[in-house]
Amino acid sequence: MTDPKRYRKKPVVIEAMGPLTVDNSPVIAAWCGGTEAPRQEYGHNEYPGDIFVPTLEGPLRASVGDYLIRGVKGEFYPCKPDIFAATYDPVEESVEAAR
Repeated sequence: MTDPKRYRKKPVVIEAMGPLTVDNSPVIAAWCGGTEAPRQEYGHNEYPGDIFVPTLEGPLRASVGDYLIRGVKGEFYPCKPDIFAATYDPVEESVEAAR
């Protein structure tokens, strides 16, 4: 067996929306084809703002504070805010200009 090799992630520009909030969850859910989590569970708002996101691995829950990313093949997935901040920097060009 050989020793592990090191790799650098290729610089790829992605589209993302977030962080997810109670106020913007309907817009982000519509963007990624997701559905809002039920607002009423056991008589109170248990998960306001969370959405279920269709991913290549099946539906995943995105929680308030998460970012939603459109990947390089058009797939969507949630990303925790600390990982998003450590991995991505803003790009100055607009989404329309990149298309």
